[in-house]
This record gives sequence, structure tokens and C-alpha cells, in this order.
Amino acid sequence: MRIHRRRGLAALATAASLASLSALSACGNSDSQSNEGDKGVSITVEGWRPGDEKATIDAVKQQAAAFMKQNSGITVKPVEWAWDATTFATQLAGNQLPTTFRVPFTDTKGLAERHQIADVTKYVDALPYSGEFNPSVLAAAKGTDGKIYGLPTDVYGIGLSYNRQLFKQAGLDPDDPPATWDEVRADAKLIAEKTGQPGYVQMTNDNTGGWMLTTLTYALGGRMESEDGKTATVDNPQTEQGLQMLHDMRWVDHSMGSNTNYVWASINQAFAAGKVGMYMSGSDVYTSLVTTNDVDPSTYGLAALPLGSGSDTGILGGGSVAAVSAKATPEQAAAAVKWNDFYREAKNYDPDAAVAQAKILRASDQPVGTPALPTFDQATWQKVQTALDPHVNVPLDHMTSFTQGVFDQELIPEPSAQTQSLYGILDSVVQKVLTDENADIGQLLHDANDQAQQLLSS
Repeated sequence: MRIHRRRGLAALATAASLASLSALSACGNSDSQSNEGDKGVSITVEGWRPGDEKATIDAVKQQAAAFMKQNSGITVKPVEWAWDATTFATQLAGNQLPTTFRVPFTDTKGLAERHQIADVTKYVDALPYSGEFNPSVLAAAKGTDGKIYGLPTDVYGIGLSYNRQLFKQAGLDPDDPPATWDEVRADAKLIAEKTGQPGYVQMTNDNTGGWMLTTLTYALGGRMESEDGKTATVDNPQTEQGLQMLHDMRWVDHSMGSNTNYVWASINQAFAAGKVGMYMSGSDVYTSLVTTNDVDPSTYGLAALPLGSGSDTGILGGGSVAAVSAKATPEQAAAAVKWNDFYREAKNYDPDAAVAQAKILRASDQPVGTPALPTFDQATWQKVQTALDPHVNVPLDHMTSFTQGVFDQELIPEPSAQTQSLYGILDSVVQKVLTDENADIGQLLHDANDQAQQLLSS
């Protein structure tokens, strides 16, 4: 997931956050290409992921019903779906994609270049707010040809999620989370000693290991690629520093536990079950923890990600683009953009729409107010924020370290070239460090840099 660097993005939005990336449904795009009587056009839309609670599914269906009431010529069918880069092309070829779905910022340009998602420029330009996007955010929805391939959504910055209950059990103050990496290490060690649970864990597989190692590198002031995406810089002092810290937490402090095989879904599950003290993830993860993992809200805390002392430190930022299948008809593409405007974007710019969605979410006991970063300008965000305040039901008082601290943190985009392939290379580095006490970190980074450079030069 990728956005261009811009300090203005550090302004925090707490707009209602709906279901995240969902899993593939048997109801694919082949169905969505048929018209249904006098309804005119029918589309399938990404709705929820497998394992989401019934209330989440019901909330999406209510939104679809409200949309169809306003747009009698469009039939909307929400389905399960999940972004998976390794199967996307097969799903497209087999007509197994919804008409519209979210893809990571980092993949939008590649999908556009391969003509796997539709050019929706004319439909986006026709929206009344098309000129009010934060340019850095809208850039993530554009292809290299400058055309627009979807609506940017779910913009986030990485924070440090922590378990307030484990902090209390370890004798730590849950209202005073760690502000430096030395404090993270010390608190993790204490949590492990006092509670028997890992004080800190790190994702390692399915490209999440590389994603989080890049996050740690940014926090310490390093980079994985040159800004133009032509030169690999994996073998840098900050990445080595971060890996050495992970090594020492794993093998010296014994504060990371023995499970070194976490991905996004499994780390969320473990955290919600009270088996993780701290971990890095997007600031919007609370919604998923509630809707999929049934986390106890009283145990959740979100802190600003600790940064190093250098001038180039910052937090990794990203998001999703609500794209449209390349196999959609023009009528379906227009309907899909209209749906995404209603379901995903309106809550970010229209106070009335934000409140209307918030009421539906609250009626289904869904989170309202999960921290996210603004898609539009500061004035637009403030209007929505003010309207939403009475409806917020997330424990924002447990997230003040993040909501206050993120204003002072530089937001840095993910590596621009071969992002997921680079993350895959880095996965193996993280795994080796966490499974082999005698791993040669310097050699691992040297070899990974060579592999990354081959990718960038191909």
C-alpha cells in the first residue's frame, strides 16, 4: 500500500471504517455482468471477509439496500472477497472477481499497466469533490499514464498496538506506552517475564515480514530503495540495527515467544486472544480486531510508533484503491464508482453521509471512529470529525498516544518498485534472524540487496 510523502497527511481522521479486505466469493464477475429486469445494471461488490461476524455482514447489506433505494437502476450484491496478489490474475481470467474491490496502493499501477483494472477517470472526474482530494492520496489511484483507476480509501499510518491488560499485569502503566525502541524492548521483556506471554511479536510471512521490516527501517531513518525505485538500499545501517534488535529480543531477552510464523490475520487473532503484548500494524486495525477477532475494547491501546533520532525517520503509510474489474462493462464501471462513492468515500467528505453510516454501524454494534488518515483536505476532515464525535464508540482515550503523536511524524510511502517482490525477499531475512540465533545479519542483508537489485534492474 503506497502514498507519496506529505507531512499534511499526518492530520488524523476518525471517519467510520467499514470491513477490510475480504475473501473470494463464489459469486463472481460473470454473474455481475448480467442485467436484472428493470434494475438496469447489476454489480457484485467486495463486502466482508470470511470469519466476519454476522453484524458486519448485516451492516454491509443494509448499506447496499440504502444505496439501491437511492439508485433504482442499480442492483448491488455484496460478496466475500480478499486481495491476494498471487491469485488475482487467475480470478480475473476465470470471472471470479467482484465487479469492484480494493487493492493495495502499491499494486494499483502494476494492475493498471497490465490492463487488469478499469480506467474510471471520467466517472471520478464527474464527482462533485474530485478537485478536493489530497493530491498525494489521489496519486496512489493513478496509473503511470496519469489516468485514475479507482477511489483512494482506508488511508493509514503504522502505529504500535498494545494490550493494556498485559501492561497492567506486568506492572506497567497502560496510559504511558513506550515512546522509544529501548522502552519497547524493556516493556516487552517485563511483559514476557510477568505474564508468560510474548511482549512483542513481528509478522514474518506472506510479504508481511518485509512490510514490517520496512516499517522498522523507516522508523529508524533508513530506506529500502532509492526514491526513483532503481537502486536497492536494503543493506543499510538502520535495517541492520532493526534486525539486531529483533534478534536480541528473541534470543537474549526471550520476549518474542517461540511462534515466528505470524501473518496479518494470525497476529490479529493472537493479539485479540490476549497472547501478544505489542505489535506494529496499521492505525485502522482496531476495526478488524472487533469485527473479525472479537477483541475486548478495554484491552486495546494504540501508540505512536517510536522513531529513531535521525532526521529521515518516519512512519510507513499506505491505503487501498477501490478499483473496478477490467471485465466490467462501461455501465457497470459507472455503477461501481457510484457505489464506492456512496459506501467508501462519502463518509470522508460529507458530514451527513458520515453520520448516516455511523448510525448504521452503531446499530449493528460496529466500530465508529477508528483512527485513519485523511483522504481530503484538513477543512473537510474537520467538518466530518465534528459531525462524527457524538457517534464515536471506539476507545479513543486508549489511542491518544497515536492520535496526538502522529501529527509530528513524517509519512513515508512504501517502496515504489517491485514492492511485494521486495517484501518477499525480506520475509526470508526476518525469518532467518528469528529462527537462527547465529544468523549473520550483515551477510543476509548483502544477499537480499543483490536479489532486490536484480529485480529492480530487470
